[in-house]
Amino acid sequence: MAGDEKRFKSAFDSLHALAYFAPEVDQALTGIGLRPGRMPYFAGRSAAMGPVGPEVVAATFYNFNPEVVARVIPRAWTLATPEQVLEARLDGVDGALTRLLGEGELKSDEVVEAADLAREATAGCTTEGRPLYAAHAGLDWPEPPHLALWHAITLLREHRGDGHIAALLLNGLSGVEALVTHVATGAGFTVDAAKLTRGWSDEQWTAAEQRLRDRGILDGEGALTDEGVAVRDRVEAATEAAARGPWDHLGAEKLARLEELGRDLTRRVVAAGAFPKGVFAQRRA
Repeated sequence: MAGDEKRFKSAFDSLHALAYFAPEVDQALTGIGLRPGRMPYFAGRSAAMGPVGPEVVAATFYNFNPEVVARVIPRAWTLATPEQVLEARLDGVDGALTRLLGEGELKSDEVVEAADLAREATAGCTTEGRPLYAAHAGLDWPEPPHLALWHAITLLREHRGDGHIAALLLNGLSGVEALVTHVATGAGFTVDAAKLTRGWSDEQWTAAEQRLRDRGILDGEGALTDEGVAVRDRVEAATEAAARGPWDHLGAEKLARLEELGRDLTRRVVAAGAFPKGVFAQRRA
């Protein structure tokens, strides 16, 4: 089933990631006391682990500047409990999906079917060595189908992410170096968006580029060399291999149907303006 995880990520990733751009989520989290800016993101995504410190958040998120994380964590836990953060996050996702898809679509047979299939896929996930996934897997399942779908996608995404970090470590890429090389593929953030959202200064970014040039991974123009392409290929292959469990469990026929449903829902949320312009170098529905 080679390539299944990558296809699923392409079909469904936007349905999870919209939570990081939706004003409804930000408003819900600031509404319980979190400060505007980066705090809602770091607290919202890490709350499943409990009131952890900045070191744990930076380690599990990996490509964010630890200095930026430390500015808002653990202060966030003095303003709202992790339980309050999780509830507010889900409320915000509910509002965002309602706006982007419409109340009628949220109750459609397609959303119910997608939720059931995605939840079934999560039964093939494993917790060993996957701290961020394990924390989210310990949460209760929300009942409305559209929120159950979002939660299932979140589990699958964090399961993949934990495996991706392991692949990056094995291939010798630090957090900022992983980000620089991913941007260089042209399939993710733009350079400016990557620096801004992940909190890296121009100096830190330039230093990472130089280290990668010294290792023969980037050329003088900042593009991937043949060795750089090979490194990224090894990372993606290892990531996909580590994420096969859900797809092996689901089976080819159900996976194909889930992918079909996901692509349609993704096209709808992207067309409805789920993401600001200029953030991604390339986004395919």
